[in-house]
Amino acid sequence: MEKEYRVCRRCLMDTSDPEIQFDEQGVCNHCHDYDRLIQQRVLKGEAGLRYLEGLVAQIKREGHGKPYDCVMGVSGGVDSTYVAYMAKTRFGLRPLAIHMDNGWDSELAVRNIEETLKRLGIDLYTNVLNWEEFKDLQLAFLKASTPDSEIPSDHAIWAVIGDMAEKLKVRYILSGFNVRTETHLPRAWSQGHFDWKYIQSVHRQFGKGKLKTFPHQGLFTYYHRLLTLRRVDILNYLDYNKQEAMQLLERELGWKYYGGKHHESIYTRFYQGYILPTKFGYDKRRCHLSSQICSGEITREAALAELQKPTYAPSMQEEDREYVAKKLGVSDSEFETIMQLPRRNFLDYPSYGRVIEGPLFKGIYDGLRSMYRSVQQRRNRAAES
Repeated sequence: MEKEYRVCRRCLMDTSDPEIQFDEQGVCNHCHDYDRLIQQRVLKGEAGLRYLEGLVAQIKREGHGKPYDCVMGVSGGVDSTYVAYMAKTRFGLRPLAIHMDNGWDSELAVRNIEETLKRLGIDLYTNVLNWEEFKDLQLAFLKASTPDSEIPSDHAIWAVIGDMAEKLKVRYILSGFNVRTETHLPRAWSQGHFDWKYIQSVHRQFGKGKLKTFPHQGLFTYYHRLLTLRRVDILNYLDYNKQEAMQLLERELGWKYYGGKHHESIYTRFYQGYILPTKFGYDKRRCHLSSQICSGEITREAALAELQKPTYAPSMQEEDREYVAKKLGVSDSEFETIMQLPRRNFLDYPSYGRVIEGPLFKGIYDGLRSMYRSVQQRRNRAAES
């Protein structure tokens, strides 16, 4: 029986998320999650600065005598570039910037990375993926017909960052994640980012070659790094406004805007702007705008008007479609066959998911999460006092 269409009365999330829930007032679970995470992870004004300054002092102490005191991923996008700018100019940290080149960077993204890091005096390490391996893996995910074909890239970048952090004996990873603008993404739209078994199972079923050099981390490596490395979401402790940040980066670093959320990658632009909405009915602008509504960056009316616009220019969509198909080595008819495959999801393939959801790992994870939240709340109270 088809689910009755509903949309949240506070944000824009709707029943395109098959797991969405609404309270008696018609407000969705994503908005409630947003409110909880704001309380647990976000500090504003002087309290946020005090907390960051204390953490920065700790990072510098632990990094004394080392070439770098922290590492961070960079994409050429606004969030990671702003983190690099603040880390260097405001807090005096010595990060190593890490970029994973998966073959899909736009020319503008490459220019943004090179120009901004040069002006900031930040060293860059680039890991270039073996294109034939990665192409085979991306094509396998498209044939798997799940709404998460970006997972190979997401998995690899965190594996590369973790590997480098351990190699340099650096504990801190600076991140551009921001609760205020990135909280409404449904689990059903993208699942399995850290699940190497899931990635392997998709590749075994639909791939052709072997993943000999692809960066990865298994289940125990992932949990080990959760305990030994620390991700620092700098933007959660700053009064971060994306539009103001973009203006600052343009003025100070010569940074250029690339046209949309994650559009610094050609594949991501096409996947989120064409494949997801066309095949699955998922428009990721809906979750990004919903978080911005909750943060007060945009009104619900303005967000609705934005959602009525095309995901990006139809002429560019057509160019991207031809470019992506050619780069992946498939004909137009083969690509259309992929688009018409029955939709599937994470649970249709072997993964660590059922193990993690089992009583042993779930108990460990819930315990670690409870400890993390308690520590975070104590730090927040200390910073506010």
